[in-house]
Amino acid sequence: MASSSAETAEQLRQRVRELEQELALERSRRASGGKAGGDLGSGGGGRARIDKMSPEVVDSNPYSRLMALKQMGIVKDYEKIRTFSVAVVGVGGIGSVTAEMLTRCGIGKLLLFDYDKVELANMNRLFFQPHQAGLSKVQAAEHTLRNINPDVHFEVYNYNITTVDNFQHFMDRISNGGLESGKPVDLVLSCVDNFEARMAINTACNELGQTWMESGVSENAVSGHIQLIIPGESACFACAPPLVVAANIDEKTLKREGVCAASLPTTMGVVAGILVQNVLKFLLNFGTVSFYLGYNAMQDFFPTMSMKPNPQCDDRNCRKQQEEYQKKIAALPKQEVVERQEEEILHEDNDWGIELVSEISEEELKDASGPVPDLPEGITVAYTVPKKVEDALPGRESVEDSGESLEELMAKMKNM
Repeated sequence: MASSSAETAEQLRQRVRELEQELALERSRRASGGKAGGDLGSGGGGRARIDKMSPEVVDSNPYSRLMALKQMGIVKDYEKIRTFSVAVVGVGGIGSVTAEMLTRCGIGKLLLFDYDKVELANMNRLFFQPHQAGLSKVQAAEHTLRNINPDVHFEVYNYNITTVDNFQHFMDRISNGGLESGKPVDLVLSCVDNFEARMAINTACNELGQTWMESGVSENAVSGHIQLIIPGESACFACAPPLVVAANIDEKTLKREGVCAASLPTTMGVVAGILVQNVLKFLLNFGTVSFYLGYNAMQDFFPTMSMKPNPQCDDRNCRKQQEEYQKKIAALPKQEVVERQEEEILHEDNDWGIELVSEISEEELKDASGPVPDLPEGITVAYTVPKKVEDALPGRESVEDSGESLEELMAKMKNM
């Protein structure tokens, strides 16, 4: 009897949630003056789907400025962007703007994952609007993005990827959620705000060998970063984990009542921008793809670097991917290294008998140089610091310091 009552209560709660979603969707429809729903192929944005991107420069062509990249020689084949599918995990301050940028760029398919709802507290950020409060973030995002570009295919999932059941479904969609049925997505973007979700994405991508990009903004809202992670080739998130992860601390215990992280739409927008820029360069093969790019708003500093994978990484799938990558490298044909011989510089004869000679002898040059420090292979010094030369000149007597004060010395001189 108790079990039946529990099931009935759960059904009622589910029905309440559905009604709340419908009510929020209706409010969104009335506020936007458009259609709130639609199937996968519906536009809902006032224009029909465009079958083929065109470079024609007319006001009615939404792709003319994107196709200009091809005409200017930046991108070889911009239309190829329609063949890619990207999964965005976390549709918050970074993820929502990232999804919007990719939609405007004409990406083929977007898969959105988030379990949170739109709140008025989110209005300091970009993308979401007050009338969408109460809607799930993925549902509100899908509605807005369909209106922006009906040519993009969408899959949205309103759940937490860190639970056991949802994690398996998340992996399935990464493996089979490409534009072609049964094909994997081309890229996974982590735009989450907690380490637990990042580690879940890292685990899934290491197991599947899936390339992904991680992003984040600091709690003080004035710095952020993006990172490209290719399993086996570059360091995964577990290779050099943050202190919270390395110390196995439950980050939920770090949150305090009445205290929240700071958030600036400017920093979120900058990080989302460099993330999508890196995505476009990676997918369309132009420019330099960054393995790590940071952003410090206080000094306008953009550090960049790359990290090799950790052979002792705690993630066994990461170690497995490293082994497979090393096998691929070993199987590649070895390139012969041709040593270049420096050509001897010959001075041409001239009518005036002018000859270039060094003013410093080899011995003088050696005396002016200091000891060379022991450095790792591949690192050299531009110059060395010569040893200090004593002030005293040879053949002259030096005066010892007696330790007497100036007044005492003057008194001695008067008595002489």
